[in-house]
Amino acid sequence: MKLLVDMGNSRVKWQLRGESGVTLSGAGALDELGLFRPLRPLAASIAAVAVSTVASEAKRASLCERLGEITQVPVQFFWTESRRGALRCVYADPQTMGVDRWHALYGAWLRCRSSFAVVDAGSAITIDFVSQQGEHLGGYILPGKRMMLRSLRQDAARIGFGAVLTEGLAPGASTTECVHHGLRWLWRGMAQQMAAEADARGLEKVFVTGGDALELMDAGLEADHVPDLVLAGLVAIVEESFGS
Repeated sequence: MKLLVDMGNSRVKWQLRGESGVTLSGAGALDELGLFRPLRPLAASIAAVAVSTVASEAKRASLCERLGEITQVPVQFFWTESRRGALRCVYADPQTMGVDRWHALYGAWLRCRSSFAVVDAGSAITIDFVSQQGEHLGGYILPGKRMMLRSLRQDAARIGFGAVLTEGLAPGASTTECVHHGLRWLWRGMAQQMAAEADARGLEKVFVTGGDALELMDAGLEADHVPDLVLAGLVAIVEESFGS
């Protein structure tokens, strides 16, 4: 079986896949003691470990250490490519494009093999467009929800706020409401702009993934929610490279 890992800036997702599909899965912070614990009874069956990550070298080393407690199978990292089948990366230096974006794009391409957009609402929000011929048309990178809130809390003087109590778009009557309603207002604008960009390019599908995907859809983004899009692209690349 293959162990597939998607490590972002704040969370780790993993799947153990066999011939019949996903056998086990889990998610959590890298420092959570129980993150990989469910794998222990099946550790002997792990034949390959594949990782997609945008994390720092130090975090990659920590991940390898944690995985080494489960299996001695070498950890293999996969990176952004200039081309995979008909899908082509627009970056002049593909290695500078976050590999999570590339794997999400490939997972989406295999789903529709037509024009589409991928929105990944994680620590950062990434948006990428692909033509009907598989040409990556470029994209955008925006701060994610927690990053926006953290910047207001840390970098703006005298803005103190708590957790959101009510959802809404009306002008806030407290600093907490002003911040959270403002964030929702901003996300509504992002959803509208994404729809406009997709329409302008004649894209047939929009896929959304990431931890804040449902909140973005609630703000008005019309898209297919695919929580494991990065892992879907990764496993396809692993199987094409080394066989199933």
